[in-house]
Amino acid sequence: MILGISALGKKKIFIIFAAGKPLSLKIIEKLADYYPNKPLALSIGMFDGVHLGHREIIRRLNHKAGEEGLESALITFWPHPRSVFFPEEKLSLLNTLEEKLDLLEAAGLQNVFLQRFDEEFRNISGEDFVKQLLCSRLRMKHIVIGYDHKFGKNRSGDFQLLQRLSAEYGYEPEKTEAVYYGDEVISSTKIRTALQQGNIGKANAMLGYAYKLSGKVIHGKKIGRTIGYPTANLEIDELKLLPRKGAYIAKATVNGISHKAMMSVMTNPTVGGDSLQTEVHLLDFDGDLYGQTMQVEVLERLHDEIKFESVEKLIVRLDEDKRLTQEFFGAGLSVTR
Repeated sequence: MILGISALGKKKIFIIFAAGKPLSLKIIEKLADYYPNKPLALSIGMFDGVHLGHREIIRRLNHKAGEEGLESALITFWPHPRSVFFPEEKLSLLNTLEEKLDLLEAAGLQNVFLQRFDEEFRNISGEDFVKQLLCSRLRMKHIVIGYDHKFGKNRSGDFQLLQRLSAEYGYEPEKTEAVYYGDEVISSTKIRTALQQGNIGKANAMLGYAYKLSGKVIHGKKIGRTIGYPTANLEIDELKLLPRKGAYIAKATVNGISHKAMMSVMTNPTVGGDSLQTEVHLLDFDGDLYGQTMQVEVLERLHDEIKFESVEKLIVRLDEDKRLTQEFFGAGLSVTR
């Protein structure tokens, strides 16, 4: 069921019911049409990944909202600002918009403003952004930003600006410190790099959850079923970042039921493949999945893409991957983890 449809840029955004229930998160696409019931505790940013650093900001927003009778909110952007500043670059994101909204709701956020990032918006100065939008329009009473966050034209808005205007406009600014994984500051960029390097453990640790892929099961070449390893070929959103080519241990969920799984992000060179495919083999399932949506949590990397000398050697490797996957889940890591 569809809650709302709008067009931001060339892509349509579908805000859907999650698990048969409407999202409790309020989603506002036109700030000019918003009339707040309560003043806001808010933050600003892309929040791609909704990683541990982002969730610390949301935790503080929710705490302040509960303490002072406010509502928590985030102003986020679509499309990603980099697609406006650097349109020639191929952009890959940690979350689709749907995934990000689900994660923000799970973190307890109450409101999301989906601001269209275009030439008009990018030319608003940091000071006008605070005065006209945050204070006059949204009735901001508390703002939390990351330790290095900047906003507005030419990155003219920062924590110092927020401090300078706070007494005049009656709000409280708060800055979070960096959140670390080991000796590294957690960031969306570092998580993308870890995934591109195949370092799933690091990426998942920084995210605070297992990296997810989801897509509709579509028809492929059906070679897997001829060698005893039928796979579900997933249609992945073009903006979604795929991890490094190779084989992975995963958990796949279809129709609310979770399965042990092996996932490959490969061109399948052994059998003459030439285009990148995301395929999932369920260890404990036999049936038709075509047309259904599958969500896959990427848990551990098995190996890089390999071109084998024969299909027989490919099967030997698949048998070993299956053994390792069973061993992984058998070591106290259940499919419902």
